[in-house]
Amino acid sequence: MGFRIKKSYWILILGIVILGGCVYKVAHGSNQPDEGTEFVIGVSQANLTEPWRVAMNDEIRKEADRHKGLQVIFTDAAHSNDKQKQDIDKLLGFGIDLLIISTNDSENLKPIIAQVHKKIPVIVLGRAIGGYDYTLFIGPANETIGRNAGQLVADLAGDQQVNLVEIQGLAESPPVLERSKGFKEILQNHPNIHQVDTIVADWNRDKAEDQMLETIKNHPQIDIVFAHSDAMALGARRAFEKKGIQGVKIIGVDGLEGENGGLDLVRRDILTGTFAYRTGGKESIQYAMDLLQGKSGIPKKILLRVNKITKDSVDQYVHNKQNILHAPKQHKHPIELGFVQVGTESSWRAANSSSIKKAAQDFGIELKFKNANQSMENQIKAIRSFIRERVDVIAFSPVVQTGYEDVLREAKMAGIPVILTDRELGLKDDSLWLTSIGSDFQEEGRRAARWLLEQTKGVKKEINIVELQGTSGSSPAVYRKKGFEELLKNNSNYHIIASKSADFTKEAGRRVMKEYLKKYGDKIQVVYAHNDDMALGAIEAIEESGKNPGKDILIISVDATREALNALSAGKLNLTVECNPLLGPELMKAITDYVEGKEIPVKIITEEGIFSQENAKRDYLNRAY
Repeated sequence: MGFRIKKSYWILILGIVILGGCVYKVAHGSNQPDEGTEFVIGVSQANLTEPWRVAMNDEIRKEADRHKGLQVIFTDAAHSNDKQKQDIDKLLGFGIDLLIISTNDSENLKPIIAQVHKKIPVIVLGRAIGGYDYTLFIGPANETIGRNAGQLVADLAGDQQVNLVEIQGLAESPPVLERSKGFKEILQNHPNIHQVDTIVADWNRDKAEDQMLETIKNHPQIDIVFAHSDAMALGARRAFEKKGIQGVKIIGVDGLEGENGGLDLVRRDILTGTFAYRTGGKESIQYAMDLLQGKSGIPKKILLRVNKITKDSVDQYVHNKQNILHAPKQHKHPIELGFVQVGTESSWRAANSSSIKKAAQDFGIELKFKNANQSMENQIKAIRSFIRERVDVIAFSPVVQTGYEDVLREAKMAGIPVILTDRELGLKDDSLWLTSIGSDFQEEGRRAARWLLEQTKGVKKEINIVELQGTSGSSPAVYRKKGFEELLKNNSNYHIIASKSADFTKEAGRRVMKEYLKKYGDKIQVVYAHNDDMALGAIEAIEESGKNPGKDILIISVDATREALNALSAGKLNLTVECNPLLGPELMKAITDYVEGKEIPVKIITEEGIFSQENAKRDYLNRAY
């Protein structure tokens, strides 16, 4: 950390540059810029024309002011990829300890972010980038925004035939793709809603207005507009006003405060609704300080909570903005956590339980641990016992995605926050839990499919796949299947010829694979197992049949346990996608953050990799599970 000595020197130079008219600005706490500086953070902002980005910088400034000895340097790329790359180089030259970046173009800037990540921590804010070459991503749950917007459109339409226009931001950008995907997922169930046009307005109010004026010429009867930002929604409203058209319901996204912010527009009936979430600016500084101070429990991604805002709810939302779920209460010490484990079905689950128990000790949290033995009824009974005991926090890994509504409402009425770990619930009302911590199961399925597509590129013959699913109705089983199928659906020679639950256990995996071999024999080219234990059972069945697993039949699984890495090294398994069971530190950090009054994201995602036969031996000895 040689540059630490030079920090006052760099800040002095920076002050001179500011006087010379550069766009750089310094935010600081109570100390003067050249005194007492402990950390310097650089913020590379894509532009300052979008109100949402201006609000993001304001949040960063306000939170930075709370931390003594912290300096923050801001840059504005003014919509230019080249300028943003230059800004990053200049920030590195100033000797920053950490980079916060909100990208102009995620794919274009991905290589330089990866380079910086090798040197210092990098927090990507707002727009996601592919891969994992960064320290932490903070952003909105964009698919959730799209689904919620789709449901609001469906509610507004009812049974009537309506014409809809969607206004997107920057073409092919991650938030646009994700919001549109979630939006269409809901609309496909409502044939009475006709999307007559899609406008791409680059997040710009005036461009949205101009484009909408053109659309009105071709589609004079428009009933509902969904715009991916409040600014573009306002542009659409102005277009209708110019044409003297009234009664169009317009939905936006961002929910910012201030004049012509989404909340103001909803209050004034200019917008029918908007979807509000934090910009992540405050959280970026909080996590940056945790990283710089070497704290544990830092996740790979956090997705910010989304709130539907209508005329009826806008004032209540503003009133509760700092306490979205519950106001933090005065906790006794130590904090009491009631945890209900789903079962002991696999080595992954054993590692998960050990991680939670150890982390509770490390964080000084009193843990009350119960095991449901794969029974939803046992889980609900255990949760109710924790409610009666008045623990401070309840956490559990749901057996299946539904059926917990009543007990969660009981916990909410008792003022006890609930955290989901590993698995999620398929319920519309996400106010019933504080956050969920775990993996992106759908992305795990995609990663398995990507590897298969790459390994079999150019193969023209039919590729038959048998699937070993996890517990029916569980979120890993649902989403690992969904992600895998999502990438294969556009490749006509890949066929999942059989798919059956093997309950995440080795014995069931062996049994189901024997059934597959008896029925399909030499027709099977690939096994896709939703966890390593089922894959290891399938390997035994394949060997018993006289075939060579990993050669005669490709085997793909999820978890990346030591046993799986050993099977990779032996050439019996071809790929395992990591699903990190060591969730204890993230869980305990979320609990302590909540107690301290911090706003908790709706989803916390852990860091994960993929392991093939090429890298398995290198990582086997260092594997903790």
